[in-house]
Amino acid sequence: MSGDNDRIAHVEIDNPGVVRYHPDVEREIQVAIYDLTDANSFAPDPAHFTSAKAGPYALILRVQGRQLVFDISSASGESIGTLPLPLTPFRKTIKDYFTICESYYEAIRSSSPAQIEAIDMGRRGLHNEGSDRLRELLSGRIEIDHATARRLFTLICALHIRA
Repeated sequence: MSGDNDRIAHVEIDNPGVVRYHPDVEREIQVAIYDLTDANSFAPDPAHFTSAKAGPYALILRVQGRQLVFDISSASGESIGTLPLPLTPFRKTIKDYFTICESYYEAIRSSSPAQIEAIDMGRRGLHNEGSDRLRELLSGRIEIDHATARRLFTLICALHIRA
């Protein structure tokens, strides 16, 4: 997982259920996409993708039925393939993550710095849990590092926001 081409050059989320995100959520998505395309490690295993081409890659994330779908293409637009993953392993973590995020944003308005820090530690812990789960599910098919998994998990959470 070290080639200059083993990376995502472009990423978008396809969430037709949302016309427009809340400005705070939109900012989180933009930061995650910026950080992801700035520095990431993303290496699809050619054994799992019949049209495997060297990167860099373009990635579209979407939910289709009960699956999270990674639609991967070359930066020039040639399809590499799609990888569906079950959403079930993410559901509880995402639900808990949204709950603690609400508590965090509420705490920012009215709690002490120590309380905010404690809630933020829990929030980061859940985010890491979701990121680790993503890496496990991708294992053997797409190799990613921890930082890439964290940014992708942020985008996966955004796919679960409905209008």
